[in-house]
Amino acid sequence: MDAFAARLLDWFDLHGRHDLPWQRDASPYHVWLSEIMLQQTQVGTVIPYYERFTAAFPTLEHLAAATQDEVLALWSGLGYYARARNLHRAAQQLVGEHAARFPADLDALQRLPGIGRSTAGAILSLALGGRAPILDGNVKRVLARYHAVPGWPGTTAVARELWQLAERHTPRQRVADYTQAIMDLGATLCVRARPDCARCPFERDCAAHRKGRETAFPGSKPRRSLPTRHTTFVLALTPGRELFLERRPAQGLWGGLWSFPEVGDARAARAFCRARLAEVSGRGRSLAPVRHSFSHFHLEISPLLLTLSRTPTQAGEGRDLRSWPLGELPDVGLAAPVQRLWLSAGESLGATEIEE
Repeated sequence: MDAFAARLLDWFDLHGRHDLPWQRDASPYHVWLSEIMLQQTQVGTVIPYYERFTAAFPTLEHLAAATQDEVLALWSGLGYYARARNLHRAAQQLVGEHAARFPADLDALQRLPGIGRSTAGAILSLALGGRAPILDGNVKRVLARYHAVPGWPGTTAVARELWQLAERHTPRQRVADYTQAIMDLGATLCVRARPDCARCPFERDCAAHRKGRETAFPGSKPRRSLPTRHTTFVLALTPGRELFLERRPAQGLWGGLWSFPEVGDARAARAFCRARLAEVSGRGRSLAPVRHSFSHFHLEISPLLLTLSRTPTQAGEGRDLRSWPLGELPDVGLAAPVQRLWLSAGESLGATEIEE
């Protein structure tokens, strides 16, 4: 075992995290679920989602048998919804093709939807007794600083160097503890903005610390200005005070989630209601715009509340366009801005009528 791994394990024994929910039963299913949820998401945010998810789907078989709506409903607000869709597909594949067992093979794990090299390594090392390096965001930061590796890890050359370092330091003994330890160090001490170097076991020989340039490693992603896209959400209100949602296509933005119907402008909103639902009565109301930022663009949403002249009959249970009572949050997968808009619409209309 090299000196880096030995010192890290000594630190972990005293200061590491040993009682995270997924550590209480470090089965492949629980480790996999936690690793997917933790991608681009902090532990504090993940824990309540993880606990609700495992309460609803305690086993791989339960998850595989669920509907996509049930899975996305429990994922709502966690973001990066492709993770949930891939999680569901992988569960079905594991049940259908692997007898509900995770293969103890790195390549076979990576063939499952949504599982890349680092996630496969975590499942193998933390739950299946194998040895494989990992390289999530925390590990990249620790290794880039300890070795002063310049450049953004999103580039092929930097990623290759970090993978080589991860392989070099991963021991053959206590691999599960080492894997958790290096993630813990990055999450608790070697954090992005203000690393706590005084408490770090590598303070004396961390190359970035010796240079006094801890936050310069790893290199940042090149910045570019993000474009802004504009859209109109149709909030179609029935005489019985129900609002309509439409299931989005499986692929693309918010794939598989339910959202307010999206159109280009107010005229298109009325045309949509006329064609799919019913005639609109009155002028309707423009609600406060909503801005939501993605990794590659900003979305400016103009919500338009329109009252239907009658309750439509063609949009019913099981279709891609259906309504729910305004006073309750639909128990389906909703993107965060859709959820906020639904709640704000309910508040604004709780005691008032739409201006006709």
